[in-house]
Amino acid sequence: MTPSIPFLDLVSLHRELKDDLLAVLDQAIDTAGYIGGPLVKKFEEEFAQFCTSRYCIAVGSGTDALRLAYIAGGIRPGDEVITVPNTFIATTESISQAGAHIVFVDIDQKTCTMDPAKLRSFLESGCVREKATGKTRNRVTGRPVTGVVPVHLYGHPADMDAIMEIAAEWNLLVFEDACQAHGAGFHSKKCGRWRMAGSMGTAAAFSFYPGKNLGALGEGGAITTDDPGIADACRMLRDHGQERKYYHDTEGYNGRLDAIQCGFLSIKLKKLPEWNDARRRNAAIYSRLLSGHKQVVIPFEAAWARSVYHLYVIRVNNRDALQRRLAEMGIATALHYPVPLHLQKPYAKLGHGIGSFPVAEHYARELLSLPMFPELTGEQIRSVADAVEIAVASGPMDTRE
Repeated sequence: MTPSIPFLDLVSLHRELKDDLLAVLDQAIDTAGYIGGPLVKKFEEEFAQFCTSRYCIAVGSGTDALRLAYIAGGIRPGDEVITVPNTFIATTESISQAGAHIVFVDIDQKTCTMDPAKLRSFLESGCVREKATGKTRNRVTGRPVTGVVPVHLYGHPADMDAIMEIAAEWNLLVFEDACQAHGAGFHSKKCGRWRMAGSMGTAAAFSFYPGKNLGALGEGGAITTDDPGIADACRMLRDHGQERKYYHDTEGYNGRLDAIQCGFLSIKLKKLPEWNDARRRNAAIYSRLLSGHKQVVIPFEAAWARSVYHLYVIRVNNRDALQRRLAEMGIATALHYPVPLHLQKPYAKLGHGIGSFPVAEHYARELLSLPMFPELTGEQIRSVADAVEIAVASGPMDTRE
């Protein structure tokens, strides 16, 4: 059955831009400008300005962005990098691909992003600072701990003031996983102003997967940074380690973002503030309608955050039964992410069993992503909220249904 209310509507979003998007294809065909060139440079300049960063390097995917940012930023084989278990595997597989080891810390109960207190606890109890070098080492493994990756989850930024302060104390590089946070804001007390996701760490990674707030018509990603050395290294790494054609300074990757996608993204970037505002309005309607239900936990937005609601994720007991009931009512939903990474097969070798990160595990059992996109109407949101109320009020939801 086709859902009467889809989880995501990319057809309507692109229909109004169709003529402009097709003009990008005409330009590429007429000029044979497919790889590199003015369309790529234009988008990089525009997105850097949008993120209030000095540099943007367009790459083939969000995973490319993470991997290249780690390598260019200073993560070396054998290092340890700290992140959270409730994220898409790209956050961590790119750590492994950079030759580093993954360390997990648990999340904050309200924001569901990295808990700075858990980060500090791990460093103070599990690590030691070398007086001679200033490096941080894991007491158990003896490996250097060099980086931390806060994930701006579902469009809500992590507590960057606290994380940056801890990172500075322990001499850690900070890589923002901003793949779901295009345009999200963080109010920094330290700086006395609002800052954009992707402008605060050593470097940041964005994904332009089609369903993102800013999505390509295919794969795409970008790295933002204020460091010219990191920017130069990322440019070489994305293009086989060459600064100019056939002269290679290092081994690299084929991680370029093609000119056509950059042209599409330039067009869509102009609409992003409007789309983000629409997502925030939609989230406010959802929260107003659902806040009275004791069995439903609505998303929390910290006072220091301006979420862009890439996803609107509620929490409820017997989530699977609720999802089935909503599907029967013609409402499409999704799960982001139902199994924390430390319990996934690739990371069994880390030895983390059930109970290792209780907040992330509890959250994963209850989460349910409701329909969220800019064109979602108030009537559709009310229909979803009414369906949730009916489903929750209709009696115990046995997970064996």
